[in-house]
Amino acid sequence: MQIVEIELDPKEGVRAEAGAMMYMEEEIEMETSTGGGLLRGFKRAITGESFFITTFLNKGGGKRHVAFGAPYPGKVIPLDLDQVGGEFLCQKDAFLCAAKGVEIEVAFTKKLGTGIFGGEGFILQRLRGEGKTFVHAGGTIVKKDLQPGERLRIDTGCLVAFSPQVDYDIKFVGGFKNALFGGEGLFLAEMTGPGPVYIQSLPFSRLADRILAATGAQRGEKKGLNIDLGGGGDLIGDVFGDDE
Repeated sequence: MQIVEIELDPKEGVRAEAGAMMYMEEEIEMETSTGGGLLRGFKRAITGESFFITTFLNKGGGKRHVAFGAPYPGKVIPLDLDQVGGEFLCQKDAFLCAAKGVEIEVAFTKKLGTGIFGGEGFILQRLRGEGKTFVHAGGTIVKKDLQPGERLRIDTGCLVAFSPQVDYDIKFVGGFKNALFGGEGLFLAEMTGPGPVYIQSLPFSRLADRILAATGAQRGEKKGLNIDLGGGGDLIGDVFGDDE
């Protein structure tokens, strides 16, 4: 689990998702707002972020520090918008914190097919402005620098962030057996360079699915013990905490 610690000069501020703050030093003050009106708040809510955004301002006379924690195990990706053309696209829920002047907006995909079949890729966040921005993703992070015309197919849930110069499209996984028994999604994100693309090895949705599946299986086993073993089954169920 990684954190981001920001050093703020006097009167300098940093924006973060509501609830991400881990600790802050004295003379740092919080200002929570919609970040530019109700419309901006609604746009962030559509992308999976909080309706409100919090700005942490250093009101003191010296350097102060504030830290933000990631919501689940993974890695933090630092992006300097000044070096990537002032704009970057990322998956919903990926934003962690950024310089005060960075805006978080909705970025709908360009093609109708992408919007219908993109899965997690349907609604994207556009990070626009100047300064450093930090996004979070699950598992191990792989960065691919695509050359002009170079193509890369990615599971839609594993795609984290990419440059606006990268063309984003959705391709159907061909073949009847692939579609039904391949174990992957029916559609893949096809990225065409030039530009950088960030990929995560463990999307949170995949982790949550495995946890729910394991929890459901254990509950089924406990219920089976209660039914098959009669009174002894009730005792075993109580020992394992089964409250059914």
